[in-house]
Amino acid sequence: MLYSLLKYIILGPWLRLIFRPVVEGREHIPDEGPAIIASNHLSFSDSIFMPLMVKRRVTFVAKQEYFTGRGLKGWLTKMFFVGTGTVPVDRSGGRAAQAAIDTGLRVLREGNLFGIYPEGTRSPDGRLYRGKTGVARLALESGAPVIPVAMLNADEIQPPGKILPKIKRVRIRFGAPMDFSRYQGMAGDRFIERAVTDEIMYELMELSGREYVDVYAQKVKSGQAKAARSEPSEPAEQSAAVAA
Repeated sequence: MLYSLLKYIILGPWLRLIFRPVVEGREHIPDEGPAIIASNHLSFSDSIFMPLMVKRRVTFVAKQEYFTGRGLKGWLTKMFFVGTGTVPVDRSGGRAAQAAIDTGLRVLREGNLFGIYPEGTRSPDGRLYRGKTGVARLALESGAPVIPVAMLNADEIQPPGKILPKIKRVRIRFGAPMDFSRYQGMAGDRFIERAVTDEIMYELMELSGREYVDVYAQKVKSGQAKAARSEPSEPAEQSAAVAA
């Protein structure tokens, strides 16, 4: 009920009016039956604008911490994620990836749409990064088609770290369904899963027009964070060197 209220009455109409989304290829989304919606990930707002433009409900997963916050902020955050059809997943320990896959398979077996960001995290600079093979595992185990979708300018509307979005027309492009039935029964083969994932990422590169980088985005982010932590000590070291 909350999902429908947000999408069709409370939030959806205002977002359509203010951001005037332009959507290409929406006809590629099946009217019924399971499908995996695989998107590049530029901004927090991806999970708002893309499901808004799909008639059917799109289920994502998110870390459990979003659902357990305290106070008014915690309650509002929980209500937002519940209302947008997001399912909490425990990301502690080594079963985080498997928990997300298990949830996705359940959603697909129920005949619904499951949304996933193959990069695993938001792009740090707008480029498209190496995909993780969870999307391939979902496709191979469920037999569901993969619908690639490119968020074309979400990073311009709400760059990472920014709370308030810029008022700008949202642009989204859906691609034709990708069928991987030729690999039936090969789930678990890491070479096949990598090939399937790379094929999906290539399609996202073509749809988005973004530069592709064959490195995991999380590795780049970790490197940036490490560099940022070391910066404060550099001036002191330089001063010491000058004094010497």
